[in-house]
Amino acid sequence: MSLDLPPVTRNLLIANVVVFLLQQVAGDTLLQYFALWPWGPDQIAQASQGLVSIGFRPWQVVTYAFMHGGVTHILFNMIGLYMFGGAIEHTFGSRNFFIYYFVCAIVAAVAQLIVVQWFTHGFYPTIGASGAIFGLLLAFGMMYPHEKVMLILLPVPMPAWLFVTGYAVVELVMGVTGTQAGVAHFAHLGGMLGGYVMIEYWRGKLPLKPKRRLMR
Repeated sequence: MSLDLPPVTRNLLIANVVVFLLQQVAGDTLLQYFALWPWGPDQIAQASQGLVSIGFRPWQVVTYAFMHGGVTHILFNMIGLYMFGGAIEHTFGSRNFFIYYFVCAIVAAVAQLIVVQWFTHGFYPTIGASGAIFGLLLAFGMMYPHEKVMLILLPVPMPAWLFVTGYAVVELVMGVTGTQAGVAHFAHLGGMLGGYVMIEYWRGKLPLKPKRRLMR
């Protein structure tokens, strides 16, 4: 892996780390305004500064993706961004990579909002870049299906297409069964869905055609 990362990937890494450090200073304040909260009426909650009103705001579908719940959370997401972001940015170009990343993050947020609103009926925040990272993983599997990748905890090389497919199935099973409570499995799948739609659009395979095809 090259340390000479392309600009969007490098700046996303920096932005995520800066926001994480700000979270350590600001406490609940950033969570209150910039985490992804469910649709619906605001609720009153106890925070470090007293009682506050919290709820969904439109900008949260982007800002939530720069916040993380701990060192392990941001570490694994930034490893994923480092591993796959540079390769995908070189493939797509910086402008399209920027669009792709945020489309994945936004579709992941919408998927999470739908699941929370209509299935769990909970009221809790969602944070993390995982939805966008899963979109990058999907792109790597589609662009480089025969490249070898492996899990950190299972160091067995496998083709990228198999790795991505298996990971998606595991996320679906864990999401449906409620395994690993507190992990936004459907946001991960939403990020992959958003990425798949963007790639197929750029390939000219959807009814709405791009002005020019950008991919094979």
